[in-house]
Amino acid sequence: MKGSEIDEFIGAFLILIGGIISVISALGIIRFPDVYTRAHAATKSTTLGVLLSLVGAFIYIWMTESLISVRLILGIVFVFITAPVSGHLIIRAAYRSKVKMTEDTVEDELKEVLGNKPEA
Repeated sequence: MKGSEIDEFIGAFLILIGGIISVISALGIIRFPDVYTRAHAATKSTTLGVLLSLVGAFIYIWMTESLISVRLILGIVFVFITAPVSGHLIIRAAYRSKVKMTEDTVEDELKEVLGNKPEA
């Protein structure tokens, strides 16, 4: 294998892994029981999946076209910053709105911090 073929393979492999992680995340969103665990699946694994796909695309374009895409870099930074923050804000809003947790929830760490008691 030549160097360019290895670079193309690395880029394509990262895109493939990112796609697989995104599918697993979608399954988690469907299967998890409450809004808190669904938001966890939506933010953690989807962020990783999208970031791997964007990094794979960046590497592929960089190595095959000798072009550094500023748009892909900005997309990577934007997703890396906004996805976890938005997930945190959605979970905090759901908690303050007293959305019920699943019965399997063991510990409520926000109860002491916010003084909120979600309805059972």
